[in-house]
Amino acid sequence: MKADKAAIVILGATGDLAQRKLIPALDLLYQQNNLGEGTILVGSGRKPVSHEDFKSLFNASKDFEKQMFYHQGIEGLWDYLKTKGEFNRIIVFLALPPETYEKVTGDLAKEGFGEETFLIVEKPFGRDIETARHLNRTLTTHFREDHIFRSDHYLAKEAVQNILIFRFANSVFEPSWNNHFVESIQINAFEEIGVEDRGAYYDTAGSIRDMIQNHLFQLLCLVTMEAPVSLNSEDIRNQKINILKNLRVVNTYRGQYEGYRNEKGIKENSDTETYAEMELRIDNYRWAGVPIYIRTGKATNRKGTEIGLKFKHLPEILFNQGGNLEPNKIIIKVQPAEGILLDLSGKIPGMNMEIVGTKMAFCYRESFNQNIPEAYQKLLLDALKGDRTLFVSARETETSWEVIQPYLDTGDVFIYRKGSCPKTSFGDIWIDFSQYAGFC
Repeated sequence: MKADKAAIVILGATGDLAQRKLIPALDLLYQQNNLGEGTILVGSGRKPVSHEDFKSLFNASKDFEKQMFYHQGIEGLWDYLKTKGEFNRIIVFLALPPETYEKVTGDLAKEGFGEETFLIVEKPFGRDIETARHLNRTLTTHFREDHIFRSDHYLAKEAVQNILIFRFANSVFEPSWNNHFVESIQINAFEEIGVEDRGAYYDTAGSIRDMIQNHLFQLLCLVTMEAPVSLNSEDIRNQKINILKNLRVVNTYRGQYEGYRNEKGIKENSDTETYAEMELRIDNYRWAGVPIYIRTGKATNRKGTEIGLKFKHLPEILFNQGGNLEPNKIIIKVQPAEGILLDLSGKIPGMNMEIVGTKMAFCYRESFNQNIPEAYQKLLLDALKGDRTLFVSARETETSWEVIQPYLDTGDVFIYRKGSCPKTSFGDIWIDFSQYAGFC
């Protein structure tokens, strides 16, 4: 389904997000004939830039460049759009710092943007529960809640979208997806890079705000939620909210990589965490008693985001008489190489009954002979269609902040060596996700 006669307005169109992600995604959608007839892109920023100079900032296709225009600032933007024709849907993407949202949404409303307008806003949605509530009140003062798309690009990754398919379209997994069989759930999100040029922002946020409260909690919800009654966005969101309402933090530890305080934009003696790990519980019948571990960090020894379900150990009989068999695992590789692995035990070919770990891998790029869409392609196209399934509601954001609020900026921060995997405070519990790096 295409949204014909749509105008896509990017506020902050000369910034990094537009150049790296948004314009390339829209260009690909246009080349794939996914943008409706008469759809245009209008970039807006503070600088006076000609249409041609604006187009030269991007490596867009020549045909798509014909649909690209530039307007300086918000004042007069509504009247400028009207000179380009009548539009059935107007998408305004706020590629701006969140602290500008209150003024910008007010300015948009004054200009005349109303019922035909849909907003896309980027995380972070606040920095604690009070600022999140204030932001949601601000947005809904001028625009309806069902016209606000809170973007979490992790939800548009192919491996993440496939979680629900994997769980609810395969009857082999559902009977064992509970506390009777699962020993622990683990979510790992590591980056090799440090804060780079994001120091000024990152020092006000840290790993818990930047990753756990949004991206990783969303992954956790999809892995643990009950089956929705339909694929309607509200039904899916209600199940995710039920998980968040029953989510409880047991322990939190924070770390900071060596040399962080010397990075550009970082305050002297900053105690902002660049690494965080949490132990959580979901207090419902399906997951009662199952520990959930989340960890995320910058400047570590590897890049990768994975979800692991570790199943309970076999009793010490038959092939496990010595208790040495590794438990089965399901590994969902979110990035950089999407895939799902089953870690099982099998027999080594030969005359003896020797057992070895074996892995069954479903790899996206090997299984499907087509390009995997980039996350922002999916998000922008869904917004044009009015599909809010992969976007986050106000209730989700506020409930997530309520869970994590008591653990923000609390506790000591240990130092770990840059380029290393920080030593965990939870003991020998973590799945070694690095062993799956060669798959997919």
